[in-house]
Amino acid sequence: MIIGLDVGGTHTDVVLLGPEGVLARTKEVTDQENLVDTVLRGVDGVLGDIDPGKVSRVVLSTTLTTNSVIRNTLTPVGMVVAAGPGMDPKLHTIGPSFHVVKGALDHRGAEIAALDKEAVKKAFALIREKGIRAVGLVTKFSVRNPSHEEAMEKAARGLFDSVFCGHRLSGVLNFPRRVASCWLNAGVHDAFSSFSQAVKEAFQARGIIAPVHILKADGGTFSLDAALECPGETVLSGPSASVMGAIPHAPSAKDVLVLDIGGTTTDMAVLIDKVPVLEPLGAEVGGVKTLFRALKSVSIGLGGDSVLHVAGKELHIGPDRKGPALCLGGPLPTPTDAMAVLGLFEGGDRAAALKGMEVLGRDLGMEAEAASCFVLKSLCEKIRDAAFAMVAGINGRPVYTLHEMLEGYVVKPEALLVMGGPAAVLAPGLGEVCGLESRAVPDWGVANAIGAALARTTCAVTVLADTQRGFVRAPEEAYSAEAPVAFNMADAIALAEKLVREKALRLGADAKGLEVEVLESQEFSMMRGYRRAGRNIRVRAQVKPGLIRNGGIA
Repeated sequence: MIIGLDVGGTHTDVVLLGPEGVLARTKEVTDQENLVDTVLRGVDGVLGDIDPGKVSRVVLSTTLTTNSVIRNTLTPVGMVVAAGPGMDPKLHTIGPSFHVVKGALDHRGAEIAALDKEAVKKAFALIREKGIRAVGLVTKFSVRNPSHEEAMEKAARGLFDSVFCGHRLSGVLNFPRRVASCWLNAGVHDAFSSFSQAVKEAFQARGIIAPVHILKADGGTFSLDAALECPGETVLSGPSASVMGAIPHAPSAKDVLVLDIGGTTTDMAVLIDKVPVLEPLGAEVGGVKTLFRALKSVSIGLGGDSVLHVAGKELHIGPDRKGPALCLGGPLPTPTDAMAVLGLFEGGDRAAALKGMEVLGRDLGMEAEAASCFVLKSLCEKIRDAAFAMVAGINGRPVYTLHEMLEGYVVKPEALLVMGGPAAVLAPGLGEVCGLESRAVPDWGVANAIGAALARTTCAVTVLADTQRGFVRAPEEAYSAEAPVAFNMADAIALAEKLVREKALRLGADAKGLEVEVLESQEFSMMRGYRRAGRNIRVRAQVKPGLIRNGGIA
């Protein structure tokens, strides 16, 4: 049996899956101040009298990293960076203690200016004076040669509680995003460490000894222990749970809009022939642009609990949420109250909802029922406008999916898949305003938790080789070796596939279900005069994302 949990901003959805499908489901109010208690309430809710020893796997998506960035509650991090000529690192200042030191590498990793070790020591002293106990270290082109970052890391030992190097986070070149990624990763580490330890202890106390996995922003998972090395990868794991939950129900050979409508937000994404669209550069949250692989998603402040109000005869929906709907004891009318008035929401106090919609209707010049219909149609139209704007943004640059870049592809949505609490109510209206075939997915209320439960363990590895200079490296894996002149593309691909398999097993993957694919392979000849002096090779391989055992339940 598998337990899947999706910790949302308003509710936490939990499912227990067995060979025959969903055995139990529950929805808990999310306590943002104590996510562990929320998780445990949900687990207890689906297990009941079932022997916890029968649970073989637990997967959870968590808002912890995302909330830490948005609410500015990250641990203070000191940053020490070196860029060399051609870029002013101060333009990318981030955090409370940012220091630039001399030292530079060229685009092939050759040193063109020695690292100023005395300046590094002074920077460390200034960071410590501020009481900061975490440090991030980033140099330009460190993925081609990590020696400067490694030298700073060695000097930092014993001075700080945690030290993070940029080259271990991603093999992709992008200095500004690497700086931000390192800062975010270091800043969330303490909170994530406390969260993971509390989850472990609580699960063990309940007799759950199954491996616990965390959902990443790219729709894959890694073990709780592995996540401690790079907790930044858990940013935006909530939207990825929605996408993974939609995949089994998406039609083949079609572009599909996925809409997950919660209490506070609506998360939107796109599937192309059942494959998610990828954010090409990396996840962005709260204005922080990172290199962490992520599914392309957009979150907007529209949901079932969004506050309704009228200003100048114009209806406004959200983005604020002031609590639950009036029919559930909240203070202000919401779209959920409109559903209650129309008999589309079971439970709660319909009289309270009716009273609130009567007041709103007077401001709009309508009866309560007409106002309720207007609210739901307006909600659907606002979601439509945001979804089509997202599609336009995707089409404004090359389209990447989790498996490949689609040269010249234009996304043209042909269907809608809707999930979340109000999915069954809103799916018809969304289809009408969008002019698309629309339906709620099965188990729409907990489909995101199902998606989290069934997501595969994934990872990627980048191999870089320069046969002229005689090295081959995989920066994320701290791998470095000599590369003979005869080292070629086939050798690089074989090495990348080997390393990515080893990494996947270390992260908790099932050896039987590994599917490795090469995402990128490039080779350039290094010329000296009219003769080739060597090869510059780049290969990126990944464990193919998707659902475990083709969506089956072990």
